[in-house]
Amino acid sequence: PVAQSCEAGLMPNAVIPLPRDLYQHQGLPWLNARGIDIRSASATNGIQGAIEALQARLPLAEGGANAPRIVNPADHSCYLGSVNEASVSDIDQAIGQAHAEFVAWSGVEVDTRARILERIADAMEKSMFDWVALIMLEAGRTAEDAISEVREAVDFCRYYAQQARGIFGADLNLPGPTGERNQLHWQGRGVWFCISPWNFPLALFVGQVVAALVAGNTVLAKPAEQTPFVAIKAVALMCECGVPLNALHLLCGDGAVIGQAVLNDPRLAGVAFTGSTETAVIINRALAARSGPILPFVAETGGLNTMIVDSTALPEQVVDDVIASAFLSAGQRCSALRVLYLQSEVADKIIAMLTGAMTQLRVGDPADLDTDVGPLIDADALSTVEGHIAQLTEAGALIARCDVPLNLPQGLYLGPHVFEISSIRELKREVFGPVLHVIRYEQVELPKVVEEINQSGYALTLGVHSRIDGFARQIFAATRAGNTYVNRNIVGAVVGVNPFGGQGLSGTGPKAGGPNYLP
Repeated sequence: PVAQSCEAGLMPNAVIPLPRDLYQHQGLPWLNARGIDIRSASATNGIQGAIEALQARLPLAEGGANAPRIVNPADHSCYLGSVNEASVSDIDQAIGQAHAEFVAWSGVEVDTRARILERIADAMEKSMFDWVALIMLEAGRTAEDAISEVREAVDFCRYYAQQARGIFGADLNLPGPTGERNQLHWQGRGVWFCISPWNFPLALFVGQVVAALVAGNTVLAKPAEQTPFVAIKAVALMCECGVPLNALHLLCGDGAVIGQAVLNDPRLAGVAFTGSTETAVIINRALAARSGPILPFVAETGGLNTMIVDSTALPEQVVDDVIASAFLSAGQRCSALRVLYLQSEVADKIIAMLTGAMTQLRVGDPADLDTDVGPLIDADALSTVEGHIAQLTEAGALIARCDVPLNLPQGLYLGPHVFEISSIRELKREVFGPVLHVIRYEQVELPKVVEEINQSGYALTLGVHSRIDGFARQIFAATRAGNTYVNRNIVGAVVGVNPFGGQGLSGTGPKAGGPNYLP
């Protein structure tokens, strides 16, 4: 076929867009983030070269004697450095400068702000390997996960830039009752406090910050304590690309200390948060206790995410998607699969296939590009998940597990585990790690399954596997979830394609990477 095509002359199909132009048919088109084929020699050499160059520069910074030490969770001998924590006076100064800068920044043309976001995106793409190396070393993510994360950050910048042009760039003129014109326009609110997690230290950090900035707000950015260096690099890049120094302030340090100071400040205008449900509740209570204006709170939190598999589902596809959803990223995604419902007629077969597939997973250091499952982020996270595993193992619920190789560097490794339980009610909260819970159900019990899922209170992601379209539609209509995926994995939402977020215990509604986030 290749030879025949060459003889006939290559004739690309004009209807099929190139990857970069995938979104050009949209009303507000944006460039798709550039990808990397991790199986190519150039990508392998580029990533390994960037890791070696980064390791040669360690430590990246040295804070004071009391500054927390940041180490690679996959290899504790790899010391990245330390960062001084923001003091109360630092926080007050940052809020004051951001508050003073708001008038000037909000007065900048929307197109100018959008172009800054596009420059940030271009710059991140050009240094893709450097970002991938830093994410791998500081957050313990695999190369494939790190590449996807950089692409997501790039997509956030370009998507929100175009959304801002469409939403804020043109005032809406409405005819009045007697012929005069009423004009509606959008404006920023003021100083936003953006709090991001460690599991997506670049993408979620960048997404929150650039959304607030392009809407005309100034920002106080609080990264997770475990991943400050990704945030430091991101803020430096944003300022190099045109964000005024006083419009964006990085606050590294303890979340409770920084949160108390910022949330109680009368100059604060809004909060964007991604993290645990428990922390979101604390923030919400602090905001409710304030005097003065009622502030907006955009929260994306955790989930007890489920997948329902009926007897018509293709077992091979189910197993592939379960592995990706439950165990990749070491299960450290808020969208990760936690509970797998299997119709009893196919449960034994799928469990046997899943057990076999798990033997092919490689637990190890992400610096080895063949690694499938990397480390957990810190000792507290590991201890919590190990405690849950011990409890279920003692109860005799273990179905399958992956062993951790003995020759790994000293790190926070935990092999994937699968347990069989009788009800989702046995899980009191989200277990943030590579642990999957399997529940068998009879077809007549489906209404009870749906009721239990809804009563859990979480509503982030849900999967359905079935070759009956009506079954998938039935589950979609009967359940509450921010994202419902049919016959695919339930992770890896793409900006502008799968807007991401939840409701109930899983968030406040507006979904990141979607048309409702900027407003």
